[in-house]
This record gives sequence, structure tokens and C-alpha cells, in this order.
Amino acid sequence: MPLVKSNFKPSLVFRNGHLNTILTSLIRTPPKLNYKRERIETPDDDFLDVDFCKNGHEKIAILCHGLEGNSNSNYIQGIASLLSNTGFDIAAMNYRFCSGEVNRQLKSYNAGDTRDINLVIELIESGYKEIYLVGFSLGSNLILKYLGDGEYKLNPKIKAAAAVSALVDLEGASLELSKPKNIVYSKNFISTLTKKMKLKHEQYPDEVPIDDLKKVKRVIDFDDYFTSVINGFKDAKDYYAQSNSLQFLKNIETPTLIINALDDPFASKSCIPTKEAEESEYLYLMTPKYGGHVGFYDFNKKYLWSEKRIAAFFNDYI
Repeated sequence: MPLVKSNFKPSLVFRNGHLNTILTSLIRTPPKLNYKRERIETPDDDFLDVDFCKNGHEKIAILCHGLEGNSNSNYIQGIASLLSNTGFDIAAMNYRFCSGEVNRQLKSYNAGDTRDINLVIELIESGYKEIYLVGFSLGSNLILKYLGDGEYKLNPKIKAAAAVSALVDLEGASLELSKPKNIVYSKNFISTLTKKMKLKHEQYPDEVPIDDLKKVKRVIDFDDYFTSVINGFKDAKDYYAQSNSLQFLKNIETPTLIINALDDPFASKSCIPTKEAEESEYLYLMTPKYGGHVGFYDFNKKYLWSEKRIAAFFNDYI
């Protein structure tokens, strides 16, 4: 599918990837939904908290947040509000250990673990005629991998998907995040991940190598010493290799919109899947010059440019 032309032209202050990334999360107050939380007990004796907004619609959008996000993240609230107002029920996921409570099992969540997305779809599909998937950052990798890796038989009710700031090459993105220009983001992620790992150590003192926290300077270090170990990978490189969605994009047969800004500070060049999109009849790739990482903000707009593009794309498949 040819690349889809972008019409995003923000005001001058937002023509900077870092500013758009940071200011979107700091100054934006998206419309809020009244969620109703439902706790799902998982087959491995854990739990998953999903926040629903049900208005009796025949369509539902499952929303997947980014690294250390949750259902209350601004970008989740924004797309939830817009889709809720245009004919969709909402299921906003909180990955394990992201809903404000420590999950029971040693494993929490990672960029390639699609079992909980599949579980949610299995549990809700009987109540809807159509299902749509939306992912942001790490959540984008999750839904793209889910659609293409063949691990689960896809429900035919899944009509379309959208991936914003899709870090399809996890190793490339992690190396990019490790660069000096991204030190603010990296420190923030490490801070929250470290707090969680200390709590996980209290649960599993013999299985969480807490002393290795001293070695963590970058997110890639955290993935090397903790994410990979806890989730059964050899190391970060093995985790990235098995979990990145780039290798599975060619298999996707669900209409899927990918929006990746060219000035995204987190994304390596390998995260822009131009070749894969050109060779697929199902992938629609938009690469606006500006937008940052999960940004796409401009002044005096109720909804982000990316949110309006997702709603328009989904309307083509209703």
C-alpha cells in the first residue's frame, strides 16, 4: 500500500519532536470518561484490570497504552473520548502491574506478551459485532505483533487497527532512547521501573536480582537484567529479537493504520516500516514530518491530529 500523505502542520512551537512529546503530556487536558473498572482473573492465577466505557454500541475499541502508562494516560483518555463519542464502546487496558496494584505473578508485562490482549478479546467478543485495536508506543508493538505473529487465531470481528508512534524495532528504539538527547525520558522510565522492581523483589526475593539495579543506567540495561530474566529470555537482545513486531508486519491481514512522526525522539530509522507498508495491501503508513512521540498536538484543538486520523480510518471499515 502506498504511503498515506499527512496533512499535519502544527504551529511553530510544536515543530520540534521533544517539545511535542513533552508538552502534549504536560499541558493537554483531554476530555475524561467515566470508566467502570472490571477485574479479569487470568488463567495463570493473576489479574488484569480493564476500564470500560459501555454505551450500548455494537463496536468496541480496545486501547493499549505505552511503557509505564495506564488507562488514565492523556493519550488513552483522548482517543477513548473521541471514539466513545463516535459510536464505540471502550475497553482501556491496564497491563499487569500498571493499574496501581502489584500483580501476583513474577511476570508483569513486556512489549511482546500478547496473551492478555487475546484474553480480553475472548471475554468481550460475544457482546459486539466489531472489534478495533488501538496501540501507542509499546502498545503499538503489542497489537502489531498480535495481528501478525500467528500465535493466536484472530477473531473475525477484528475489523481494523491503529498504531501510534509504533516502536516496531525494539532494539533500535532502545538504543535510540539510550542516546544523550533522550536522558530525561530514560531517567523517568528507569525511576518508575526501579520502584516496581523493588516491590516485585519483596514478593519474589529469590527470583528478582535486586542488586543488579546498581548496574541499570539505561532502559536497555533494565531489560537486560530484569525484563528479560523475569520473562524467560536470555537477555535484552533475545527479548527484543523475539518480541519486535517488525518481523511480523508482512503477515498482517487486518487493515492497519501506522502513524510515526519523522521527528519522534524515541524512534530509530528502523522503526519506520516503509518497505513493509509498500509491499502490503493492509498496512497504511503515515509519516508526518512533525509530531514527536505520542504527541501530534497543536493549540486550541480538542482532539489530537492523530486521534482524528484514527477515527476517520476506522469509519472506513464500519
